[in-house]
Amino acid sequence: MQSETNLEYKVQYADTDAYGVVWHGTYLRWMEAGRVEWLFDHGVRIDELARDFGIVMPVVDINIKYKFSAKLLNNVVVSTIVKEHTPASVTFYQVVKIKETGKICTVAEVRATAIDKNGKVIRDLASLIGLKQETREQKIDKQALKQ
Repeated sequence: MQSETNLEYKVQYADTDAYGVVWHGTYLRWMEAGRVEWLFDHGVRIDELARDFGIVMPVVDINIKYKFSAKLLNNVVVSTIVKEHTPASVTFYQVVKIKETGKICTVAEVRATAIDKNGKVIRDLASLIGLKQETREQKIDKQALKQ
């Protein structure tokens, strides 16, 4: 498993509804920032991918569970790790929690792929962002653990 990246943020008025509760779509924006920060921490600049190589990393699947609402001026932490990856996609596991209490606001799995400027899927995404492919033996070991 890859290392975790944590991104801290203070909830601003623009992040909330009229009652000072974080709007549900705000969590998606924070998680995007968390994934970009994870890439940056691992030597990948998303702006350079786009500018120098014509590669972008769209989200193709997201599963999010809302558990607790953050509120105006709460300090939140977005934790991001890579859960799994294939040659064509990477799945991030992300948790947003309130820093002071540790209360979990959202948990999400977000799968992204990489495409070039013509919309063609990049089949070497894992090595592009510095992830190592599992050996055949590691895959067999994982399957055995699931049984």
